[in-house]
Amino acid sequence: MARTGRPRSFDREKAVIAAMHLFWQYGYEGASLDQLRRAMGDISSASLYAAFGSKEALYREAVAEYLRTYGQVMTVLRDESIPPRTRIERALRGSANMQTAPTHPTGCMVALSATVCSESGAPVQAITAAEREANREGIVACIKAGIEEGALRPETDMIGMAALFEGLLVGLSIQARDGVPYAVIDAAITQVLKVWDEWALPCKSMWPR
Repeated sequence: MARTGRPRSFDREKAVIAAMHLFWQYGYEGASLDQLRRAMGDISSASLYAAFGSKEALYREAVAEYLRTYGQVMTVLRDESIPPRTRIERALRGSANMQTAPTHPTGCMVALSATVCSESGAPVQAITAAEREANREGIVACIKAGIEEGALRPETDMIGMAALFEGLLVGLSIQARDGVPYAVIDAAITQVLKVWDEWALPCKSMWPR
């Protein structure tokens, strides 16, 4: 007889974490329902839908779990107690360290798991696109603060500089997935931060780190 209920040992939190790792590794459409249900304790398809409603709903919970844990490396962008340049540097280096760690799939789930989807995947694409936009806005806010606080010259191209930093942030997901070592990515971060220093006013060219 086919199983219709969740096994007694079903642990929702562990199931979401297992799903998160699969979506992170294979993407929203690449992670099959069969892979998901097996990773989540070998539950039946009926049990999966009974617990989460749909694959999309499960993905939303998995993204929320990622943001609650690994994604916390980006919250430093909004910590106004830290100098703006340091916020950007810590976000970039922290993200690079997280994305290249061997204890979970490499790269960034927000950058990789739903960037390319079929037309039916548009709703899940919007989830990660919103998070990337939030990171973009956080970087812009840091540069704006740098200008307003006198760390950067008034004529600094805020949008262009932000696009450069955010481009590295998104691009390092591909490098991490391709196996580029952390040391190499970290060196790239050092190079790109020199752009900030080139636009810095002499009296505040070096912030404490």
